Amino acid sequence: MYSFDECRLCPRSCAANRIDKKGFCGAPSQLKAARAALHFGEEPCISGTKGSGTVFFSGCNLRCCFCQNYEVSHSIFGKEISAAELSKIFLRLQKEGAHNINLVSGTPYVPLIIDALNQAGEKLHIPIVYNSSGYESLETLTMLDGYIDIYLPDFKYFSSELSAKYSAAADYADIALPAIKEMLRQTGSPIFNNEGILQKGTVIRHLVLPNHSGDSISVLQLLADELPRGEFLLSLMSQYTPDFLHGDFPELSRKLTSYEYNKVVKEALRLGLDRGYMQDRSSIGTAYTPHFGLEGIE
Repeated sequence: MYSFDECRLCPRSCAANRIDKKGFCGAPSQLKAARAALHFGEEPCISGTKGSGTVFFSGCNLRCCFCQNYEVSHSIFGKEISAAELSKIFLRLQKEGAHNINLVSGTPYVPLIIDALNQAGEKLHIPIVYNSSGYESLETLTMLDGYIDIYLPDFKYFSSELSAKYSAAADYADIALPAIKEMLRQTGSPIFNNEGILQKGTVIRHLVLPNHSGDSISVLQLLADELPRGEFLLSLMSQYTPDFLHGDFPELSRKLTSYEYNKVVKEALRLGLDRGYMQDRSSIGTAYTPHFGLEGIE
């Protein structure tokens, strides 16, 4: 059993004794979650028609200043539950018709999530999605090998200056690239069922930020140069909204323009990164942000 008295689950390796105090992520040593319900705001191959059985965990090891789940990632809103309770939540969501179990920001709790998955055992037969910031240690990903069917990581930044400024992680790109390569190794090429629902594979998300389309293009170039073509899906997102911005960042205080987003889309197509999803501009706003009211947390 993993000991939380010197936590090194994420790349920050802060060695916090989470039994007595919290590290950078703000997570306790006990599982803590803010919502567990069917969610329809993911990519079509994840949410489908029945929804993704999504568990939003409290705390985050990246904590971006513009996070749309700020209440959970920064304020650590949620309720503590046991691994046995989480296992029952997985099975309930499956019974409700979820296409998959979607673990959002589960990094601080990986050993406990594995415990819950082991308790569910063969009774849980839908795909398991690991929904991540992309800022993951290879050691923790190795722990997840064999448990995760679908990885859903972000690749947020190319520039170390931007990642330091907005996420206090100057090493973001250096960490995210090998992490995503490990995710691809584990899942292999995307596999869909007859309904078009992803059963296995990796979907890489990138959120285009206002005034930073150049960094987005650098991210796409890196993915095209470093990752095997056709082995992943790209989800290019335009949903940034300043409604969630915390801190003094005037360059992020407006919505993304169509010109900025379309420039990035054009580059993705030029690079041949056309397998995946280009988000519609109507997605801008708060529509993709769920209400965190402990729904489904027993």
